[in-house]
Amino acid sequence: MNNRVAGLTAMAAAPNIPPLMSAELPDLRVPEVLDAWRMVAARREFKGTLPLSSLARLKDVLLDAEGLVHFAIEFDRDALQVPYVELRIQAELPLQCQRTLQRFLQPVDLVQRLGLMREEAEEAGLPEGYEPLRLPADGMLRPVDLVEDELILAVPVVPVMPGTEAMEKDWPVQAVELEQANPFAALARLKPSN
Repeated sequence: MNNRVAGLTAMAAAPNIPPLMSAELPDLRVPEVLDAWRMVAARREFKGTLPLSSLARLKDVLLDAEGLVHFAIEFDRDALQVPYVELRIQAELPLQCQRTLQRFLQPVDLVQRLGLMREEAEEAGLPEGYEPLRLPADGMLRPVDLVEDELILAVPVVPVMPGTEAMEKDWPVQAVELEQANPFAALARLKPSN
């Protein structure tokens, strides 16, 4: 496409932050760091693809790092003027079944809306269905970290391959095994009840 008009040069501005993630559209780039408040004001949306191998924290819970993550990140305000970032993520995570010890792909297809906050006290004002995301004072966030956090949360505590339900009837998972697999279970017992 020719951007020259009547002798004047109207070139598209180059992004001032180098792209970290590949994008699905040839002219769309997802910056490594974003100013969340500016993105909300501009109602920006980004789409991209990441290799699982680029997500260092997630790799620790996967059997291997083969595969891709497809994502969309949308910044906006809802009808109540609550600023949010909405994540749509699709992936297949390679896990090891704890019943059969075989590799299987855990499908992930999620939509998560995060209410953007400056102060912890704002969390009480979030509408139902929002998860809080407290931003640093400068409002900067890393999109790759948001995607990786959601994928880590999507990994089951005890990965089980679909279709192995018959094995559970013969060898059910014991409560002790579930507790050992969940490091937060011991903390829950220590928390005083009200």
